[in-house]
Amino acid sequence: MANRRCIQTLTQQLYKSKLRPDPSFSLHHLRTLTQIPNLPQNSLHPKPHHTLSIPNFNSPLTNFNTYRHFSSDRRDNSDESEEDESEYDDDEEDDDGDDEMEENRPNSIGKREYTPEERESEAAAIGYKVMGQLQRSDRVFKLYEPVFAVIQIGAHQFKVSNGDCIYTEKLKFCEVNDKLILNKVLMLGSKTQTMIGRPVLPEAAVHAVVEEHALDAKVIIFKKKRRKNYRRTKGHRQELTKLRITDIQGIEKPEMPEVPTPAKKVEKVAVAA
Repeated sequence: MANRRCIQTLTQQLYKSKLRPDPSFSLHHLRTLTQIPNLPQNSLHPKPHHTLSIPNFNSPLTNFNTYRHFSSDRRDNSDESEEDESEYDDDEEDDDGDDEMEENRPNSIGKREYTPEERESEAAAIGYKVMGQLQRSDRVFKLYEPVFAVIQIGAHQFKVSNGDCIYTEKLKFCEVNDKLILNKVLMLGSKTQTMIGRPVLPEAAVHAVVEEHALDAKVIIFKKKRRKNYRRTKGHRQELTKLRITDIQGIEKPEMPEVPTPAKKVEKVAVAA
């Protein structure tokens, strides 16, 4: 549509100039974002006998130029195009540099990579130490012993005995079937004695095995402000680690009394004479 309007306007102007020739007639005011032809010099300045040749738009000899801005010269357009190309090249170079930086950057943007020393220090701050994987030949599970311990893992405290199972917040430096030593023991007790730490017992330790990493039941968090049209509902499932207590060390364990097995009664069968 724009090209058709441009051609119609150009034809009207040429027809008017044919009827009333004006040497100062020019086509600079007709420049638009569309393509218009560069007419020959003879067509713009007609001869004295008032003959004006209408340009042939279908001819391959007619030159077309694209104008990017209103009332702008060809030189300005070329300069601006060069500036745009230089800016585009600069942007491409910057993008290439960013891509190289991203390639050289480690893949641990979301997950931080810890050194073994950092792993041990953070695990000790939480209250445990990883001793390695559980092997098939390890006999860590023992019978029940009448000893209890109060341990601290993170910000939570648990009272445990041999063979108990507890759920703690997820321990990030251990895997399933890892053997752990829980070294933050606050208290030890048995039938005969009780040991209280200040705040921990340095020589006490509780051994455990990681059984699984699981998710807790879903909790709904609902917020509301009355008369404010404000309601927010969110869900959360806490990540948990299941531990099985295998042994408690640091206290004398009383001997378990042996339960006597009842003797089988031998029934005498009377023999008939």
